[in-house]
Amino acid sequence: MGITVNFTKSEQYTLSFRLGTDGFSFSIYNPIQEDSLTVIEREVDSSLSLTANLKSAFRELEFLSYSYKRINIMITGKRFTTIPLELFEDEQAEVIFHHNHPKRENEIILYNVLKKNSVVVIFGIDKSAYSFLLEQYPDARFYSQSSPLIDFFSTKSRLGNSRKMYASLRPDAIDLYGFERGHLLLVNSFECAHIQDRIYYLLYTWKQLGFDQERDELHLTGVLADKEILIQELKKYILQVFITNPATNIDMQALLTCE
Repeated sequence: MGITVNFTKSEQYTLSFRLGTDGFSFSIYNPIQEDSLTVIEREVDSSLSLTANLKSAFRELEFLSYSYKRINIMITGKRFTTIPLELFEDEQAEVIFHHNHPKRENEIILYNVLKKNSVVVIFGIDKSAYSFLLEQYPDARFYSQSSPLIDFFSTKSRLGNSRKMYASLRPDAIDLYGFERGHLLLVNSFECAHIQDRIYYLLYTWKQLGFDQERDELHLTGVLADKEILIQELKKYILQVFITNPATNIDMQALLTCE
């Protein structure tokens, strides 16, 4: 893992985490150089808890001990839900969240307010991991992975007249975002690892939204295993299929400007 960042100036940088069951990613961004995003990937031990894996990372990765101007911590996974901003009251966050997800021991419920999209993303994080990270970084900001993606895709979807669906693929899941010229129509997450299951959920959601097979657009991002097969199969049903550029770490980049 070759890191060429000058850490003597770390207090000017932004450090971002992506925490997932399939691994951790860290990005270091120097705002003085706009193209300076350095991403470091780390595998996790699936037999250990999230907190244990974090403690291991902090023991072994020296750059996590430096001081940074801003710390962003992003949680992947399907334990999130959205609600229109005008209907949201912060004391109701847990009640709303548990309408859609069963209660878990040792989980804390947080939320992100996305004013530009008039939506609130409510999400869960392991309470022990949350406490550990706050001990290391008292000023850290916590996000659901869907929050920066909603902001990013919303802006992209305003281009042209067609409606757009964005699919963010993870090794064991797919997250879908539907937009009509910047207006968020749908956010949903499905657990699936096989290509046929991904195609099924994509086409099911496409039909559910009433999208047009010839005119509307499907954009893919994330972990694009079997990319050629996936696109070939999807193009049997949807004419406009694209790979978002860059295909990976869009969430990390979008996090830098997330509300």
